[in-house]
Amino acid sequence: MTADSPTTAAGAPTEFEVATLANGCFWCTEAIFQELKGVRQVTSGYSGGTVPNPTYEEVCSGSTGHAECLQIVYDPALLSFDELLQVFWESHDPTTLNRQGNDVGTQYRSAIFYHNEQQKEKAEHYKMELDRSKAYDKPVVTEITPFKMFYPAEDYHQNYYINHSSQPYCYLVIRPKVEKFEKAFKEQLKTRNP
Repeated sequence: MTADSPTTAAGAPTEFEVATLANGCFWCTEAIFQELKGVRQVTSGYSGGTVPNPTYEEVCSGSTGHAECLQIVYDPALLSFDELLQVFWESHDPTTLNRQGNDVGTQYRSAIFYHNEQQKEKAEHYKMELDRSKAYDKPVVTEITPFKMFYPAEDYHQNYYINHSSQPYCYLVIRPKVEKFEKAFKEQLKTRNP
């Protein structure tokens, strides 16, 4: 998918908008963004690198330049880009370079791949305000760069937490992050059917 494409990678109509965000392991972050009202689709994948159609193993090697990221299709009438940015920055540590928790490497970097000038301006402004207000003890190192290409990850990475919630990694690592997010953003969550 190119930056000027009229549809998303998933073929969503153009009345929806797209955000491409990298904030660590996509297994963890996908589970968070899927719960937001207004999010229509979350696809785990790779962006920001130089190798076409990379595999997970290639990205993990650090040799492709790609970051694990999410491509989020959302309805701007229900969810603003500003709200996505708030969730983005509060769901990871944007002050650690090429690392999130125990995950280390350029593929785990914090990055916003902006799709238009408005996204760029909002991301840069938010980042500047976080640094100015000393929201973190260290400077924010989030990369803000133009979107070029997005490559969906292999099928087994998609909906990982939904499909594997009883596995130890999901239960011990992803679930606590999701629970913390649900408490902090309870007004912005999708309504669940009983």
